[in-house]
Parts: sequence; C-alpha cells; structure tokens
Amino acid sequence: MIQLFRFLVLVILLITAKLTAQEVYTLDECVAYALKNNLQLKDFTYNTDANRESYRQSIRNLLPTVTGSGNYVINFGRSTDPFTNDVVTTDFFSNRYTLESSVDLFRGFQKLNNIKATKFLYKATQEENLQQRYLLAFRVMQAFYDIKFFKGLVAISEEQMSVSQANYDLVAKQIELGLKAGADLYEAESLLLTDKLNLTQSENQLVAAKLQLIQEMNLEGASDIEIQENLSFDDSAQESQPMQSDSIFREAQEFMPMLKAQQLRVKAAKKRLAAERGGLYPSLALFAGTSTGYFETTRDSLGVTVPFRDQFRDNTSQFIGVSLNVPISNAWATRSQIKQQKIERSRAENNLKVQQQVIFQAIQQLVQEYESLEIQREQSTQKVRAQELAFTIAQKRYEKGLINALELFTAKNLFASAQNENLQVRLQSEINKSTLDFYRGLPVFDIQ
Repeated sequence: MIQLFRFLVLVILLITAKLTAQEVYTLDECVAYALKNNLQLKDFTYNTDANRESYRQSIRNLLPTVTGSGNYVINFGRSTDPFTNDVVTTDFFSNRYTLESSVDLFRGFQKLNNIKATKFLYKATQEENLQQRYLLAFRVMQAFYDIKFFKGLVAISEEQMSVSQANYDLVAKQIELGLKAGADLYEAESLLLTDKLNLTQSENQLVAAKLQLIQEMNLEGASDIEIQENLSFDDSAQESQPMQSDSIFREAQEFMPMLKAQQLRVKAAKKRLAAERGGLYPSLALFAGTSTGYFETTRDSLGVTVPFRDQFRDNTSQFIGVSLNVPISNAWATRSQIKQQKIERSRAENNLKVQQQVIFQAIQQLVQEYESLEIQREQSTQKVRAQELAFTIAQKRYEKGLINALELFTAKNLFASAQNENLQVRLQSEINKSTLDFYRGLPVFDIQ
C-alpha cells in the first residue's frame, strides 16, 4: 500500500512538472509557428490555389471539346415523317443521338494570351502570399521585441524597488537607533510604494505584450509564453559604410514580393488587353462528329417498325467541317471591353508606381531613423553611465544624511529613465537594422 502511494505521488509530481514546464521560444521558432498556424495567412494560400487552378484550366482550354446529345421527341397531329419526309397525321416518336468534337484553329490568339495572363496572375498571388508571410513575420518580431522591452522594464523596476526597499530598511533601523525622525520613514515608504506601483505597471505591460505575441502566433490554449532571454547588445560599429536609400531601393526592386507581384499584374493586364483585341479578328474552328437515330415510322416491307438496334446501326452518319465566324457588329461590346481593359492596364501601371513610391519612402525613413538611432544609441549609453554615477553618489550621500529622500528619488528616477530610454533605443535599432536588411534582400527570416 505504501509503495502504491509512493508511485501515485511520483506520477503526480511528473505530471505537474510537465504541466509547469514551458517551452522557451526563439524568434525563429515564433515566426515558424505563426506561419504554420495563422488563419489569415491560410486565406491567401487559398487565393493562390484558386489562381493556380485558373492557370491550369486556361491551358486545358486548348484541348478539343467533345459533346454528346440525345433526345426523345413525340409528334402529334400534322407533322413531317423524319425518315421519308412525307406529311403524316399519325402520332409517332423518334430518338436522335449525336457525338461531336470541335477545336479552335484560330481565335485571335485569345486563348494563348489568356494562358499568359493567368500565369502572371498566379505568380502574382504567389508573391503576394510571400509578402503576407513576411508581414506576419515582422508583426511577430515586433511583438517579440516588445516582450524583450517590457522584460527589461520589469528588471529595471525590480532593481529600483530593491534599492527603495534597502533604503526603507535603513531608515527604519536608523529610527530605532534614534538617528532619524519617524517622518523620514513615511518618505521612504512612499518611495517604496511608488516603485512597487511602477513594477506592477511594467508587469501588466509585459502580460499584454505576451498576449499580443500569442495572438499573432495563434497559439491556442496558451495564456503565457516564454521567449529566449537574450538582452545582450553589440556596441561595436555595425556598418562601416553609410546606408544609401537609392542603393537599398535598387536591391529591394529585385527582391520585394510586393513589387514583383505588381509587376506581374501589369504584365497580366497587357495580356488580357491583347486577348480582348483578339475578339476583333475572325475565328476558325474545325468540327467533326457522328449521329444516328431511331424513328417509329421506319418500317420494313411488311409494315413492321424496324428494331432500335438495326436503326441505330443503319442510320449512323459522320460529318466533318470547318466553321468561320466573322465579327461584324455586337453593339460595340468588344471595343468597349478593349477600352475597359486599357483602363485596367493603366491602373495596374499606376499601382506599380504607387508601390514603388511607398517602398522608397519607407526606405528613406528607415535610413534616416537608422542614422538617428546610431547617434541616440551612443548618447543614451553615455547618459546611463552618467546617471548611474550620479545615483551612486546620491545614494551614498543619502546614507550619510547629506541629502533628503526627495533628492535621492529624483536621482533614482533619472537613472531609471536613462535605462529605459537606452533599452528602447537599442531594441528599436535592432528592429530598424533587421528591416533594412530585409529590403536589401538579406535572409532576415527563414521563409520559403
């Protein structure tokens, strides 16, 4: 019985350890999970699949069409015998069966141009799908770095609170020894409570940042997530040569899925225009087939209706021919469609220019931010060192009774503010650098 109890306790401990153990996600793992499970991204995948099927069907449209037909007709009153062409007044029925195939020999190259257009549209949706994957990856990266930032704020707040707690304990001890008045304890307690409130606010912001990452990843059944804690930064120079907006934009034009997709849509619009113009040309088609039938009025020399099997065999005929269709007038519909397609081509070309302008302006802004952040990075690091030294001196002077609690609180807040600012600038610099690397075509994310 004791062994069974020990076994159950061991099982419970193992299950509890498994439930409490939480996977630590790296940035690449967060991105990979989001790409696999994000529901909005799947909708773009379905759009790509639909365009792929449209492209495949445009190719299959080159194949001959085969149709089969049959009918059953009952004639009443005065009618023509379909077998003898005599006028009869008796009721009779007949069957006809036809199998026909046709293939277009020439249709103004409409089908070929439609194949090219649907192929360009299929490739465009592939690029747009890839663009959405990158956008999702950047949203995940932003949420990931937000967690890093608020984790840093929590660490700074905990450090500040520990200092306030130590000062509170010091004041309480000095009051016991009669070195300070009781009012000093209220000041120390107020500072301690302020730091506790700051810590609580930072922890709440961290929880909100984790929730944002969980939602971007579509991590079902999770209320918390742990990321790889790596807040180390490289203070060495990252780039020996300055960033140039023009050179980065030239690289982006060769890589950016958004631009490639719009370029493909321009090509597709041109091919659709060519297909519409094909409607002005005559069309030529080849057709062939076979037909047979059964007629109740077909009788032999004895006046007996010939059986269905014999008529089906004897009434069989074949045909082959060529049809020419010359468009003369269709209420100007074809030319109207051509004009509409010209507008679509112009719209696609304008959208391409808009996308190029948007991306170039984004690169310009990123380069300007990069240069500013590099300066802020160095200045904020120096500011942290200076404020840390000032706070250390203020702390020693406070312990010796040379300054009051308000002066110490001011020095401590300036130091915490400098730490927060430095952490924010460093993380923004990393995001900015990763974004510029993306526009330059460098492998920021492992996305296929």
